[in-house]
Amino acid sequence: MKPITSESLFDLKNLSQPLASGDRLFYLETRTDKEKNKYLTSAWSIHKKTRERVEWISEELNPSQLDISPNKKWLSFLSASKDKKTQLYIMPLSGGGATALTEEKEGVSNYEWTSNGASLYYQTSVKPEAEKENDNTEKNSEDTKKIKSKKITKLQYKMDGQGITDVEKMYQIKKIDRSTKKASVILEKDRPFSLQYVSKDESFLLYVDKLNPDDEWVYGASVFEYDIATKDAQLVTKDIPKGSFSFEAVNETEEFFLFTGNDFSHAFVTLNEVYGWNRSEGTFKSLSKEDKQVGDVIIGDFQQNTNGFPIIWLTKDSYIYPVTEEGKLQLYKGDLEGNSELLLDERIHITDGALIEDEECVITYSDLNTPSVLATLDLNNGERDVLYDPNEAFSSDHEYADIEHFWYKGADEWDIEGWYVAPTKNKKNHPAILYIHGGPQVCYGETFFHEMQQLASEGYGVILLNPRGGNGYGQAFVASIIGGYGNKDYEDLILGTDHVLLKHPEIDKDRVFVAGGSYGGFMTNWIVGHTDRFKAGVTQRSISNWISFYGTSDVGAFFVEFQLGKDIREAQDLWSMSPLAYAHNAKTPLLVIHGEEDMRCPQEQGEQMYIAMKKQGVDTRMVLYPKSSHGLSRAGLPHLRLDRMKEITAWFRKYE
Repeated sequence: MKPITSESLFDLKNLSQPLASGDRLFYLETRTDKEKNKYLTSAWSIHKKTRERVEWISEELNPSQLDISPNKKWLSFLSASKDKKTQLYIMPLSGGGATALTEEKEGVSNYEWTSNGASLYYQTSVKPEAEKENDNTEKNSEDTKKIKSKKITKLQYKMDGQGITDVEKMYQIKKIDRSTKKASVILEKDRPFSLQYVSKDESFLLYVDKLNPDDEWVYGASVFEYDIATKDAQLVTKDIPKGSFSFEAVNETEEFFLFTGNDFSHAFVTLNEVYGWNRSEGTFKSLSKEDKQVGDVIIGDFQQNTNGFPIIWLTKDSYIYPVTEEGKLQLYKGDLEGNSELLLDERIHITDGALIEDEECVITYSDLNTPSVLATLDLNNGERDVLYDPNEAFSSDHEYADIEHFWYKGADEWDIEGWYVAPTKNKKNHPAILYIHGGPQVCYGETFFHEMQQLASEGYGVILLNPRGGNGYGQAFVASIIGGYGNKDYEDLILGTDHVLLKHPEIDKDRVFVAGGSYGGFMTNWIVGHTDRFKAGVTQRSISNWISFYGTSDVGAFFVEFQLGKDIREAQDLWSMSPLAYAHNAKTPLLVIHGEEDMRCPQEQGEQMYIAMKKQGVDTRMVLYPKSSHGLSRAGLPHLRLDRMKEITAWFRKYE
């Protein structure tokens, strides 16, 4: 059997965004192209009974946001072909080519069909004429004196993966006639907002906007109902003034709407629930299972273009919804009275889904040793029938790691969940890596993780733990991290490492390493300042100094105040909670990895840790990646993702 290497990324494919039209099931297939150094997506259909596959949209168009019109006559999608701006396309399901409906200079971000399939509503933005002229000057002039400044006036003026957002733009919702391609502006704002639903009679639409656009220090966004005729907007969730919500689904009669969100009672770490809105009665209430995280917060590094399993109406008064629970994605059936019944509890990660008919769904899913498959799911008995596995040939001649699931006692005797990825070679007296996840309000789980498989093929055991502060274990568990970074969570990680070493004596206790990204990078920095038990460490997209993070991260001010319970006026407290304050204790060799365009955990965070380690005289190395935001390890440029994995392996090899 062949090993899974970093280069295996180019051999694997993932499936997403399944849709159903009778016996014909549509989906996206994404692969990583080595030569073009990019991710390429195509759209396919498969016949539910014959399993015949047909390609509908080629990789040249690289489709996203796949949808089918309500009248089942049109396939729609967004495409940014040949590196142009993203536009809205449609193609007939009866046969024929794809046609671009829009030619927006700033592109299209999302869209919604009207109920009769005659029109579509979509979102775009418009720059003032002066702004456009300045853009042309930048592109066409070699005189650097004419490069324009960026005038910033807003508290939140940048976003990871997008850059500076405080520019003079108008954001619009437009309606376009499918046959004539004539478009008109329905709603316009001077800030980003998100279209979510258009009513069947087109009398109103729903969009998400900031809770209080006039007060920058009010965090959160929620759903507004906009009357198209009167141009009046009302906050749907006004009875929960601090809550953040998003529209999910409406029943056939448009009497009852389902939302996900939370009341912000535990700030950033408040569990999301399903809420129901009876529009005619004006009532808004929680409906889902108590103390459960609604939605998907399982992390991995392989899936692309996934939307997560949606909330789906089954009848006019019952629906199914997803819950993250103990590293897996469960499905519940709920009703309008708030009753819930567990339908599916399997050790898998459902990454997307859609209703076929009655109580049968088409889904894409992954597990520890299954990268991605398309299947049908019977909601009555939980049976899955795999329709297509794009990695069947790869799996037949490559060796996946054996992965052990376990529980152990963390700090204060709390039950903590973990997984141990065993090496596929040199199993006796092998090294191991404690690999700490980001977030921290996410979790490891039953999903395929390419990097962990690659490390196992290199001869490393990998310890994956879900310490307190992560999601999938109830509100008290996730909220216990607030104001306590580096305390009980640190104990959970150390006790988990001890547990694995005791259970697996084949691990060489003198060759145990530590690595992590984002929150995991913070914790790696914290660990090397508090213990020298690890042979070497790798800190990625990390946090080292909460004081500078407060003012440089795209979410810094809100994150620090809500997660740590401090603000910039309490600098001494923030310093005592910063890994940099303990770097003078460090003896562990450290590799610092950071993306140059990371705005979530800015590059200066890694640089500060690097210099502190240099000052300490500890062997350290810093690798910076251009054109790389916070998501480098998951969706960054493929050749940089591979280089990153090689740097990590080489660093650990150095200290074996």
